[in-house]
Amino acid sequence: MSEPSYEVARAELREIVAQLEAGGQSLEESLALWERGEALADVCQRWLDDASERLEQAIAEHDAPAAD
Repeated sequence: MSEPSYEVARAELREIVAQLEAGGQSLEESLALWERGEALADVCQRWLDDASERLEQAIAEHDAPAAD
């Protein structure tokens, strides 16, 4: 299974947080939601880290002196 996009992962993570905050799940269900949330948070962080790295690279390339 491929990794979801940032937007998809973030939306699902928000849904999981809302479910956990609402309560009503069994301990086992809560743990499963928590684990899925942790995995989605990792996905989001990888997307953000990659975007930050790409942005830094683009800025560095833009600011580099032109070769004659």
